[in-house]
Amino acid sequence: MATSTTPNPKSTASIAGHPLHPMLIPFPIAFFVFTFLCDLAFWRTGDAFWATGAIWLLGAGLIMAALAAVFGLIDFLAERRIRALNDAWWHAGGNVLAVLIALYNWYPRYTTGETAILPTGLALAHRGLHPSLHRLEGLELGLSLSCGGC
Repeated sequence: MATSTTPNPKSTASIAGHPLHPMLIPFPIAFFVFTFLCDLAFWRTGDAFWATGAIWLLGAGLIMAALAAVFGLIDFLAERRIRALNDAWWHAGGNVLAVLIALYNWYPRYTTGETAILPTGLALAHRGLHPSLHRLEGLELGLSLSCGGC
């Protein structure tokens, strides 16, 4: 059986050989999932605590997504073999779409508060979570996340 002599592309943005981009991406995912859960709790209880938690989680998710994107972009631009991967382009585009949806969800919450959650904020938080939610954005995010390790 023949083995490839070409090693996998290496991450340029790393600490002691550990790539930063894959270390950071779980944070925005967790923050966006918990934003949705806080929205559900707000919908069921009407307690402003959940609305406050959701906007903070959504903001933290956007910040961590931006940070992960910086390190992902460093890797993408620095390594020609990464740019040559079709999956890398899908991963980047899908995540940009998911972050734009989250940003579109965050702004009305910031400007109008709790009134932005039902129904628009809840629907937007729902859209970017997981491909099993049967939304185009969820499919894009699911594809982009699964292709990150391709």
